[in-house]
Amino acid sequence: MTARPDSQGSNGASPTVGVVLIGRNEGERLMRCLESIRGLAETVVYVDSGSTDGSVERAKEKGARIVALETDRPFTAARARNAGFAELARTGAPEFVQFVDGDCELDAGWIPAARDHLIAHPGIAVVCGRRREKYPEASIYNRLCDHEWNTSVGEAKACGGDAMMRTAAFSAVNGFNPGLIAGEEPELCVRLRAAGWKIWRLDREMTLHDAAMTRFGQWWKRSRRGGYAFAMGAALHGRPPERHWVRETRRALVWGAALPLAIVLGVLVFGPWAALLFLAYPLSVVRLARAGGADAWPRALFLTLGKFPEAIGALEYWLHRLTGRAGRLIEYK
Repeated sequence: MTARPDSQGSNGASPTVGVVLIGRNEGERLMRCLESIRGLAETVVYVDSGSTDGSVERAKEKGARIVALETDRPFTAARARNAGFAELARTGAPEFVQFVDGDCELDAGWIPAARDHLIAHPGIAVVCGRRREKYPEASIYNRLCDHEWNTSVGEAKACGGDAMMRTAAFSAVNGFNPGLIAGEEPELCVRLRAAGWKIWRLDREMTLHDAAMTRFGQWWKRSRRGGYAFAMGAALHGRPPERHWVRETRRALVWGAALPLAIVLGVLVFGPWAALLFLAYPLSVVRLARAGGADAWPRALFLTLGKFPEAIGALEYWLHRLTGRAGRLIEYK
């Protein structure tokens, strides 16, 4: 493992925190994000991925340092975060860096709490907290996001896009993989854990996220992106002992591709009785709903239905890989 910094900064002062904020046409969400960060960090870098809504100018007015990504290659969140970190490091990297997405608002107490936890636990590279959906009442899709982010507290295998990271650890593994169009945070965490670092989720509020997901098509596209990420992650780190996202990829392909194909072929070869295989889907909904909790039945339904776009995303990844095509960002809003 890379040598870790002491609890104090390199000059004996309290460890510094910089913020890397990324966005693309986030509009008022970006302004709320910048306002939530004000006064919480020494430096804020905003990385823009081709916005056309005046985001760059408005972020500059708020005092952020600006990085506008060139359009010579595809935009990805991983590429944007790396560029923001490079801008922070240009004038002396802080001990810790808080990554945040432009559609989120930071909780006022998060940065001090996350920084203190990293100071107290030198073996931890990344801390994250509770990301909540800002408008869960707006749609079932927003509520599904909120459930998805409510992961277990304590040592974790991965973080999301909002997290505070130890600069020394982030640099030691060369940051995010800029070629990933999704799933870049769990992939980074795989490499950090392989290097001996820990990932930790604190039991406290971190960010409010505005998914703005009110249409079925948005949910479908987001699920397709998830399947693409599963397949790409499994291709990179699917070998033992990690087996990164192998189970998720297989589950998507079995339920979203292999079983439908088996039903169709079964009906063609053996007759209409083969259509009884379709009962596997409602049975899956019932099994998942039995776990209970808020929105148990809608969550069970969409978890089962989601295997179809996930399978499409996974197959899309393999098609791109076999044909040598680069994947492009899958945006749902």
